[in-house]
Amino acid sequence: MEGIYEVCIGITNPIRAIQYWEQFGYRIGCEGQLPDNAAYPLYGVNSSLKSIRLYHQNADHGLIRLMMWEIPTHRGLGMESMKVRGNRWAITLTSDILNILNHAEEAKTALWDIKYTIPHWEIIYQKHKKSHPFVEPLMGVREMLLLQPETRQVIFQRFGYQMPHYGNINHSSILKTSQFTHMGIVIQDDSKQTLRFYDEILGLLRVRDDVETSYETSLAGRGIFDLQPGERFFVTAFDDPRSSKTDWMTARSGRLYIVRFPQYIKLKTNFEASQPGCLGMSLYTYRVNNIENYFDRIKSSAVQKFTTISVNEFGETSFSFVAPDGYFWNLVNS
Repeated sequence: MEGIYEVCIGITNPIRAIQYWEQFGYRIGCEGQLPDNAAYPLYGVNSSLKSIRLYHQNADHGLIRLMMWEIPTHRGLGMESMKVRGNRWAITLTSDILNILNHAEEAKTALWDIKYTIPHWEIIYQKHKKSHPFVEPLMGVREMLLLQPETRQVIFQRFGYQMPHYGNINHSSILKTSQFTHMGIVIQDDSKQTLRFYDEILGLLRVRDDVETSYETSLAGRGIFDLQPGERFFVTAFDDPRSSKTDWMTARSGRLYIVRFPQYIKLKTNFEASQPGCLGMSLYTYRVNNIENYFDRIKSSAVQKFTTISVNEFGETSFSFVAPDGYFWNLVNS
């Protein structure tokens, strides 16, 4: 298993969607379709489907699958808060975050349906190291939220460090951005039992666990997740197994971020808005070798439900399942 292969996005206007993602360095790859009687067994949606896979330079992960359902089942998460069970979003590295902020401000002026935060400073690694501003270089990121009806994005720019395997910027793109470097979901589980599915069954590498973000310590976290005074969440990161648990400089993009809110915080649940058939970011896929082995492991686990192995719209062997935490996933045979 590698990093998350695709972010699947339900769309209504393919020309507009393709034009939008081209500014982030993506390009059209392959196209495919399924009639409704073939889409239903794989995705649980009684609708015909046309899909376009978007590539980003030579990346083998962090791709986009635009999904056009003849009969969409839900408008999707839309502009809903990020603080909701069922939430999905994708994160992109840029070398010019102010340019993206400029575009967001112009879109707002043009009365687009858009929400964004200013790029807040955040220290991700070596949080406990004392900084010496104006004496030594600073090491951190600026990150911002960008919400639109069919996209839920976080954009970040690094300062003072590089990670060679974590995001490859397409410098010829207008927005100077990489493929999606990591993707997120929100859960509530104080026992952390549902987290075990991702390393013990899927075989991902748990590289960071229970990293705390609170209203008091993170302006970026406060803005992106609508944290209120006294609220906090914990992040667990699952990587491509080729990454390292001990050397963060060898980390690979395609990471899954699981944001775990304590159960005492009242969260809305909206899984029905972030599964196949919905508009917006509604599904993540992994590409695997020996899909039959993964099928056997998953059907013997605590998954809520799973499909049979069948052929997807691109002619690839594939199956879907709902993980113990309630999120819908799809595996594709490489």
